[in-house]
Amino acid sequence: MGRKYSVVIEKDEDGYFVASVPSLPGCHTQAKSLDELMKRIKEAIELYLEVKGEGEEAEMEFVGVQVVEA
Repeated sequence: MGRKYSVVIEKDEDGYFVASVPSLPGCHTQAKSLDELMKRIKEAIELYLEVKGEGEEAEMEFVGVQVVEA
């Protein structure tokens, strides 16, 4: 069984969904649909781990997102 990773998903001004993995710096992708995005981010994580090695994740743990008004 593989490890689980938190994924941050945003929607850009062109309507694309963008996913990034906070604990894997530089691991991100984009797609027009959420279904395609989830396939692509899983693939991106697998490729990241293949290239970087499974033991090289950042020491930080993703906690959550807060909205701040300024």
